[in-house]
Amino acid sequence: MKKIVLLILATGFVTISYSQDKKTQDVKSIKSMCGCYEVKFNFAETFKYSKDTLNYKPSKTKHDYGLEWVELVEDQPNKIVMQHLLIVDDKTIIKHWRQDWLFENTNFYDFYKDTSWKFKKLASNSVKGQWTQKVYQVDDSPRYEGTATWSHYDGRHVWENTTDAPLPRREHTVRKDYNVLKRTNVHEITSYGWIHDQDNDKIIRTDNASDVLLAQEKGHDVYTKVADSKCKAAQDWWKENNQLWKKVRDKWETVFSQNKNLNLEKTVDKQPLFMTLFDLKPDTSKEEINKIIDSYIIK
Repeated sequence: MKKIVLLILATGFVTISYSQDKKTQDVKSIKSMCGCYEVKFNFAETFKYSKDTLNYKPSKTKHDYGLEWVELVEDQPNKIVMQHLLIVDDKTIIKHWRQDWLFENTNFYDFYKDTSWKFKKLASNSVKGQWTQKVYQVDDSPRYEGTATWSHYDGRHVWENTTDAPLPRREHTVRKDYNVLKRTNVHEITSYGWIHDQDNDKIIRTDNASDVLLAQEKGHDVYTKVADSKCKAAQDWWKENNQLWKKVRDKWETVFSQNKNLNLEKTVDKQPLFMTLFDLKPDTSKEEINKIIDSYIIK
């Protein structure tokens, strides 16, 4: 009997130890995406399914380049927040997308279509050992999120998830023929940085009808690590502006904590939210920021 008890205790210890080691590997992989990177953005439409084959115009193949600083904003045991800052002409800084990583998260805002997200709560046992990646727009409003397990095998460190998202910025000003991008996102850590691979479905979604697949595309974004000193302009900009954007994040957290569906206005006074926020000064009050964001939320 004593041997059985000792065996059970030993097995439990090994399981806990393995779980802790695995999570440590996960955290290391996620945080390794921080730093200064030269980025190559590549997108190509691969297949079209439009019935109007004669008039359908596929998106042009896109190759773009940039220098990007990924700032570690929050570093907690179960939450890692990283802000992307795009550097233009070595001095102009554009607040880019943000990614939060939450361990064993159960609360989700699933993108539905246009400017609406539906709240969903998962059972805790369905996300055991998993990390949720929550991706936000440049104004810190929601974009897309999904949960999956980080895999570490054969020297590879990979996270993969499929989820619905709004149209990307490169598309939403030029394409009106679809309203949902179903994204398969693969993040892989490499010896030189990391890769964001995408296999995307361009979908037409309407109420009370089945989704219609319009086209598919391949995305391949390569982040190559360079010296942090090359991104000094972004680091300085963040020091000056981080308190403003903390107030913005705090307001959005209050909105998300209501755990209910979210619908947003595209514009208020003919101005999208990101332009209104980008015009604010670093010392803008919390009250003013809250009022601005509230004006874009459809009650």
